[in-house]
Amino acid sequence: MRKQILLFICLMTVVVAAKAQDSTNTKYQDLVLLFNDWRSFEKPPLKNEAPDYTAATFEKRWPKFKKLQTRLKAIDTTSWAIEHQVDWMLVWAEMNGYDFNHRVLKPWARDPAFYKSVWTSRSDVPAHEGPTHHATTELWTYSFPLSKNERERLLADLSVIPALNNQAKQNLTGNAKELWIAGIRDIERQRIVLLNLGKREEVKSDKKIVKAINMAIAATEDLAQWLRTEAKNKTGPSGIGKENYNWYLQNVHLVPLTWNDEVLLLKRELSRAWTALKLEEHRNRKLPELVAADSPEAYTKMADAAAQSLINFLDHQEIVTVKPYFETALREHLGVYVPEEKRNFFLIGEHFDPRPLYSHFYHWFELARMANEPHKSAIRRGPLRYNIFDSRNEGTATAVEELFLQAGLYDDSPRTKEIVYIMIAQRAARGLGSLYAHANEMTMEEAGSIHSAYTPRGWMKTEKELLVFEQHLYLRQPGYGTSYITGKYLLENAIAEYAKMKENRQEEFVLREFFDTLNSIGNIPISLGHWQMTGTKANFDN
Repeated sequence: MRKQILLFICLMTVVVAAKAQDSTNTKYQDLVLLFNDWRSFEKPPLKNEAPDYTAATFEKRWPKFKKLQTRLKAIDTTSWAIEHQVDWMLVWAEMNGYDFNHRVLKPWARDPAFYKSVWTSRSDVPAHEGPTHHATTELWTYSFPLSKNERERLLADLSVIPALNNQAKQNLTGNAKELWIAGIRDIERQRIVLLNLGKREEVKSDKKIVKAINMAIAATEDLAQWLRTEAKNKTGPSGIGKENYNWYLQNVHLVPLTWNDEVLLLKRELSRAWTALKLEEHRNRKLPELVAADSPEAYTKMADAAAQSLINFLDHQEIVTVKPYFETALREHLGVYVPEEKRNFFLIGEHFDPRPLYSHFYHWFELARMANEPHKSAIRRGPLRYNIFDSRNEGTATAVEELFLQAGLYDDSPRTKEIVYIMIAQRAARGLGSLYAHANEMTMEEAGSIHSAYTPRGWMKTEKELLVFEQHLYLRQPGYGTSYITGKYLLENAIAEYAKMKENRQEEFVLREFFDTLNSIGNIPISLGHWQMTGTKANFDN
């Protein structure tokens, strides 16, 4: 009898545990269903075949958004595994991004560059940097001559531009002077891209496509002219202010810092990079200077050797598990020879030794992983909205530049270490400028002057286009300009906490295990990756 009672108790324990697990799984599936509903909602309805960003439509849809938020907050995640709690945080952050855009950022009303429709290249992060509308024409995804299906897709893409540009003239009611003026360039350049598309031999004889291109060109010219006319009336600031910046940083991008914290961190990193550069220069003072590639043949030879060196280093030194697609992804982006007088900041260093920049191209490993090894979580499988991935993707790509240096990548070329510290100083300087611009303590031009003046060796003074592009982007997308350095800091902090956890457990710290675990977690804010790896959660106001 006693055995029967014990057996009954054991069976009941198993049943209760199974029911509890089923309940947890059901709740998590509720989150996945909510995520799907949210993403369907996040894509705006159409108006004349273009996404509808009119104020009336936003207000009409607002109650539905609040219901989605209420559904999310009603989900109790207390008993969930950390990885599922992380997924909840991702949905929460995306909804906060929508809320912030609706209340503060309003790119459809303040930012003319939001209406850039035609993109000629893929971003090196999961989605285009900065606010982007929902119906872009991604020319880089097309192969010419066009197949029948691709022809129809291109016609559909181009047909959006006239209607969207007409809508832009109604929606753009903001008074952000610098965003407005800088954004005109993006629209003007779209005209040039479309003109070049129309000149392609593969489309010149297709009357229907030529007509669609010409209509898009006319609509783009019209919008650019309207923007130039209205520019004289724009007088307001373009930064979002410290209070809004802090809320956005912590509640959308999940960076557990404030504006003041980031200023201090970037100043410290700027000083550290300059100091490290000068120490490297002193150490290397008796070594010959690096010699830049001076011909296409020299560059191709150097780039090939650099790519092989990086892949071999990652593999042989057990830094990360090198997947078959790593080298393929890297070799698609080795670059080409550029004459010295035309080189911008990154191209200067790349022509001395491409490996520091190729280390940053860890980006392309990340994107290849998304394609070849889709994440098991539907919530993490695609790009997060609102560039929420920036601390992870930009932070990791920046961090590995120095991590690989410290692990020995440049033992064969000590002078190359100098390039790494120049790159870190440049990221810190441009991020610092972007902080002052968002606080409305500096104009975009003044922020750019910090960017230029504090980049070593005058490498940011050689080509103004990159300077304008970067500061404009960071004014459009709060937190992006600092994410390279803050993300680097957060990743280094994650390594430290992970190593300490291993030591406390009397387990060996294995660098490859750390990076493989980080990679498997996906392209999510580094604070959440830290939480999932160590069990230590950052303090967010949710």
